[in-house]
Amino acid sequence: MSTNFPTSPETSFQKLPAPVRLDSGRVFGPVTVGYRTWGTLSERRDNAVLVCHALTGSADVDRWWGGLLGKGRALDPSRDFIICTNVLGGCYGTSGPASLRPGSRTPYGPGFPEITIRDMVRVQAAFLAELGVKRLRLVIGGSMGGMQALEWGLTFPGKVDSLAVLATSARHSAWCIALSEAQRQAIYADPNWKGGYYTPERPPSAGLSAARMMAMCAYRSRSSFEERFSRRTEASGGFEVESWLGHHGQELVRRFDANTYITLTRAMDTHDVGRERGGVAAALGSLDVPALIVAIDSDVLYPPVEQREIASLIPDCEFTSLSSPHGHDAFLIEESEVNDLVCRFRRQSANRAGIFQEAACF
Repeated sequence: MSTNFPTSPETSFQKLPAPVRLDSGRVFGPVTVGYRTWGTLSERRDNAVLVCHALTGSADVDRWWGGLLGKGRALDPSRDFIICTNVLGGCYGTSGPASLRPGSRTPYGPGFPEITIRDMVRVQAAFLAELGVKRLRLVIGGSMGGMQALEWGLTFPGKVDSLAVLATSARHSAWCIALSEAQRQAIYADPNWKGGYYTPERPPSAGLSAARMMAMCAYRSRSSFEERFSRRTEASGGFEVESWLGHHGQELVRRFDANTYITLTRAMDTHDVGRERGGVAAALGSLDVPALIVAIDSDVLYPPVEQREIASLIPDCEFTSLSSPHGHDAFLIEESEVNDLVCRFRRQSANRAGIFQEAACF
């Protein structure tokens, strides 16, 4: 039985024509990609914008970044052909641990191969080739999506015009790896885990819920928690913040797969743009496309020092810090501010390239 989670009705699916070679050396296939698009691909097939989602995200940009999507906004379907794919290893339409093994009625589960951020990007590139896209005007993403955006600029520099990278790092820190491992251990400790094989009727709910609760503590900031909850209690006597964490934990259990969570957090832990490229400085120094790097001043997961490092190494780069009390999640919460930053960057990039744009955002 597949434990794949329901996708939105607008999701489309594309089977890649050939297996993909992973960083591990394993050849994996078949690969199916779940995706959504907005707008129309131009005759020259060069007006595409790729949006990359974060850890538990999906291809539904309108549901998690709707403030950036629309006429006159950073992602304008009247101008751009906007694409978002569910990543390799995901559970919203793209091949992942919850997908059925070929010729089987059981999912890959923990037998799904280890993958990297680069593997995700290679699958996206193969998918875009099937779609007929020749060039990307912009690759944009935050958190895990920002990792993908950086890899796009380094792996396929001739196909990308610009990058917008938010709240991420050039390589996963020991701090982030430690947090990911603690979350994975919470899943492993669940009585229903049983080595990673479980049924949809008996998922490792307590473990995955606890993992999400840990993550939420890193996605927000101390000031955000104090402002929203302080030490207020509910009628039951419990603290409001406890109830909030419990809600988010159960919500993830409802919509996400535990093996997918493990696969994607491991992929993030191996993230290092300098691997096999002579180190981070050499890799980022080779980027030859304009880049917008956005930090969040209250981010404790990927603190601003990490984005400043990225910006200091990319030759053609604009760095900005977004002020918000909401921590890492501000790249999703502060949609209006993020939209304005990306609009300004795209306008400046277009002007420098001598491109006339009619859209209001530009």
